[in-house]
Amino acid sequence: MQTDDPASHANLYIHVRILLGMIVGLGLTHLLRHVARIVERPRAHRIYGVHLVWAGFMFVYMLHFWWWEFSLSHQSHWSFMLYLYVTLYALLLYLLCALVFPESLTEGSGYRDYYYDRRTWFFGLLALMFVVDIGDTLIKGLAYAQQLGSEYWVRNALYIAGSLVAIATRSPRFHGTFAVMALLYELSWIWRRYEILT
Repeated sequence: MQTDDPASHANLYIHVRILLGMIVGLGLTHLLRHVARIVERPRAHRIYGVHLVWAGFMFVYMLHFWWWEFSLSHQSHWSFMLYLYVTLYALLLYLLCALVFPESLTEGSGYRDYYYDRRTWFFGLLALMFVVDIGDTLIKGLAYAQQLGSEYWVRNALYIAGSLVAIATRSPRFHGTFAVMALLYELSWIWRRYEILT
């Protein structure tokens, strides 16, 4: 659908943002519900610090996604394919949240084994997420992409490379370092780039 009416642009964006908000809300709810379950029943499943850091990363990334998608409010031409792309991006984030915390674990089992057993799925989708993010950035316009500078491209490349290494190795040292660095860098990126919405 294409129109030159600014009011129509705003209405279309609100329509899209409502759906994105629902998906983001479900992802955040899923993460918080499982963290609350750990607090309620700390001995039910052995926790694993690296796993919890990735849960924190997904929480921060979901909030970040919701914040930066405001840039789509300036999108003047919407099509179903664009709408589908953005929606699938949000659904990919929800799927990652669902993989971080499964609906159930065998009683007495721990998150460490779950984390390493599912790392191919989680990090494969995480790498895909950063590829999809590049498309999302380009949708917002070349000027928007240029404003992010070369750091953006290096950031995404390193996240993708790190995810591919995480698929290949079970090294706790690598996984712990990658998790902490990813979370700290994401917080730094948000603070430096998006602390004020423009």
